[in-house]
Amino acid sequence: MLAGISISKAQNTVIKANLLSPLVRTGSFFIEHKLNDNSSIQLGLLYTGNTWDDTKIRGWGITPEYRFYLSDSPAPKGFFVAPYARYLHYNLENEVNDEATLNGLGAGLIIGQQYIFKKRVSFEWFFGPGYTSADVDAKSGTEEDFDTGNWDGFTLRAGLTLGIAF
Repeated sequence: MLAGISISKAQNTVIKANLLSPLVRTGSFFIEHKLNDNSSIQLGLLYTGNTWDDTKIRGWGITPEYRFYLSDSPAPKGFFVAPYARYLHYNLENEVNDEATLNGLGAGLIIGQQYIFKKRVSFEWFFGPGYTSADVDAKSGTEEDFDTGNWDGFTLRAGLTLGIAF
């Protein structure tokens, strides 16, 4: 309080984790920064160590997005629409120890709602369609020896995040 005037600092940055990603043995983390009352940018990072069918996957991804907030509340609070891009880099190994590298490039659009509680705690839901084009480079075996159906083509991106705003 300054000379009887209350000064409250706005939350311009939110750091958060996707609560659903451990279900698929992935860590997914985000940092969002407010640009103005109606928009923000967010950068997402993920690491996975999973197995799909007979293919072991180890690798990372990066997801930048631009958020348009459509509610009366100033960003980063409220309902949003966000186009995003995504880059994936995975090392693959199948059951006969063939190895490959997968590089994927994609984009999509999500909608969601972010809530800020007690001016510090964020909770968010989001979902939307995306498309990824993946290229597999087989180091041993052939490209057909690796299941890329989960990363090549249309996908659904969804999450529930919990974070801290400051």
